[in-house]
Amino acid sequence: MKPQAQGGAAHPPLAGVGVIVTRPARQSAALSARLARFGARPIVWPAIVILPPPDAAALAQAHAHLAEYDLAIFVSANAVEFGAPDPARWPASLRILAPGIGTAEAIAAVDLPAARVPDSSFDSEGLLALPELQQVQGRRIVIFRGDEGRALLGETLRARGARVDYVACYRRAPPASGAEGLERLLAASEAHALTLTSVEGLDNLRAALGARAIALLSPLKTFAPHPRIVDAARAMGLDAAETPPGDAGLVTALLEWFTLHPPSPERHEQR
Repeated sequence: MKPQAQGGAAHPPLAGVGVIVTRPARQSAALSARLARFGARPIVWPAIVILPPPDAAALAQAHAHLAEYDLAIFVSANAVEFGAPDPARWPASLRILAPGIGTAEAIAAVDLPAARVPDSSFDSEGLLALPELQQVQGRRIVIFRGDEGRALLGETLRARGARVDYVACYRRAPPASGAEGLERLLAASEAHALTLTSVEGLDNLRAALGARAIALLSPLKTFAPHPRIVDAARAMGLDAAETPPGDAGLVTALLEWFTLHPPSPERHEQR
């Protein structure tokens, strides 16, 4: 897969900073636009490809029986994009929960009712701490997600007595092509920062770069919005920092870091 280097109007805070964006293709545009507004040079290499499910029958059945559920949870913006029904079919009584601001924004964008978002951490743990999910004995909950994912949310809700249905509305795949273009940019020291939004994306990036992955990525400052991703990056030997949630959190952390640590031609050695 060929990375796309995108430019924008020069702006001092991130001028000259090459930032690798690993979000799936549809979601990378918004983050890239934010970065470009501050003068950064986004280097887009989607580390995960989002595809429709091979069989949409389960999703269609869930849409047909939405009125039977008490709560609906969309685990990500991808789940909204691939799993949200026509808003006219959404029962007025069916409340929606989302693990973070980005997912809630995606829900609003497709004209579904506003989603409840955690007050603490923006993840499954944060959802499970919400008052709405404490007393769920006998309640029916539908979780729209990918073909795979963490089991914590559904298992915990079932342990609390809920009847939980998982609906796989999309599937994830590694990039179909390699990272030769990205490797060239890294070897030429044109990238200064790496943004990560999932452990799976990090794994796919490492696999695509092969034996040189650590050597190419370790000179970069890595930014991720969740401690699990930060831990995985650090275990790989990367200099990773946790950011506030969402694209805004990533951009804020980049601004703070590169205001104090502007890139210089001597920063990265040729590998």
